[in-house]
Amino acid sequence: MTEWFSNLELFSKVYWSVALIGSFVFAITMVLTFIGGDTGDLDTDAEIDGDTGMGFQFITFKNLVSFFTLFGWSGIACIDADLSKPLTIMISVICGLIMMTIMAAMFYYMRKLNDSGTLVFKNAIGEIGEVYLTIGANRSKIGKAHVKIQGALRELEALTDSETDLKSGSVIKVKSITPNGILIVEQLTK
Repeated sequence: MTEWFSNLELFSKVYWSVALIGSFVFAITMVLTFIGGDTGDLDTDAEIDGDTGMGFQFITFKNLVSFFTLFGWSGIACIDADLSKPLTIMISVICGLIMMTIMAAMFYYMRKLNDSGTLVFKNAIGEIGEVYLTIGANRSKIGKAHVKIQGALRELEALTDSETDLKSGSVIKVKSITPNGILIVEQLTK
């Protein structure tokens, strides 16, 4: 193995070194990622605490490892195809940058899949629901209504400005929300 490597010209040695080292670090990074080993103090891809303005990160440790891995292997492929040195360098840099872009986009979109689980009451405005516990007329008594918010059926406190009580089973529509999260509803007429 060492004889084969020593017989290579410098240009090929550089590409083989980058490809092998990049692949080794990539393999270790992947293993640590799958077993949870990259969540310690050396997590170089973590965002700064409290900083929500840096959603898309192009230059991270994982992206650089991906760049050098693909840079090295695409360069070796170009050398084996007997391409010129400038063309080999250009193609390998472009391949590395494409890989960095793919990785950065992938992590950006995966991060957007997070759901905080916080109920946003404004999302209930305009939704149709059903009275669960009688709601008193003219905001006299808080009742409860079932309303679908953010893809889930919720049981929420409700008031009405109606002149009559809204009985259990009545179909309602959410008009507005009070500052403390109580629904203001009206009965739907047929």
